[in-house]
Amino acid sequence: MNQSHRDTIFLEEAEILSHKAFEGDQYLIRVQAPECASHAQPGSFAHLQCHPQQPLRRPISIMRVSPKEGWVDLLYKRVGRGTGLLAERQPGESISLLGPIGTPFQVSRPRPLLIGGGVGMPPMVFLAESLRTNKAIKPFVILGSEVPFPFTPEPSKILVPGLPAAVIAAMPLLDQWHIPSRLASLQGFAGCHQGYVTDLARCWLDALDEEARSEVEIFSCGPHPMLEAVAQLASEFGLPCQVSLEEFMACGVGGCAGCVVPVETTEGTAMRRVCVDGPVFDARQVFTGSEA
Repeated sequence: MNQSHRDTIFLEEAEILSHKAFEGDQYLIRVQAPECASHAQPGSFAHLQCHPQQPLRRPISIMRVSPKEGWVDLLYKRVGRGTGLLAERQPGESISLLGPIGTPFQVSRPRPLLIGGGVGMPPMVFLAESLRTNKAIKPFVILGSEVPFPFTPEPSKILVPGLPAAVIAAMPLLDQWHIPSRLASLQGFAGCHQGYVTDLARCWLDALDEEARSEVEIFSCGPHPMLEAVAQLASEFGLPCQVSLEEFMACGVGGCAGCVVPVETTEGTAMRRVCVDGPVFDARQVFTGSEA
């Protein structure tokens, strides 16, 4: 059993520094959690006790951290009692945070394609920020949402060859980091690609020459059907792909095995815990019909 997570997960009483609401029942919460901020890596998540009345924690992906200032940003959507109680919490209150948890993404090629959907966007932002100072790495980020984005999209100042001319909406923060990004939705949002994130990714991949395409690897987080489509796209182009899975979980630290998923290994099918064995997996291991 993998126990590499021992001594790397911290329990903190985290002060809520800010808590912003966005359309579509989306919330961005910033908490003071120095240990989590210092040890988190792209793909990590935190397990929050949303409210003293709700002892069972909720896993929430980490979007940004500041190891120097000690804060952690988490984006979540209100969908049930736990996140509903979390949405009522106010700056100045403290919240029990367990983290960082999970295996991170591993970048090995110079052209990472980052694809995030819904509350799967935060790990892509975290990964993009971690790559911003590496001049040898040229990431491209595609974000999708069927509710208004939890930021105000703006026309990108960065040209991305091969994309439809009308697709110009981007995440302003990524533009500030000089990382190209584009947005996709089926809701008709201005400047966004009117379709799936995988459609936009295919346009970008088709526009690359063979040498450039061989430098691409894909990273993704989002709803299961989207991840399956991303895995299939990676298989079609013969590209490596890492996915971060979203699963219900109880303890979050590998003890209860309530978040296990079947994973294909060299020794056959094995059950792996999404919390500590993941949440990041090789797409070919979890989507067996997507062999590259």
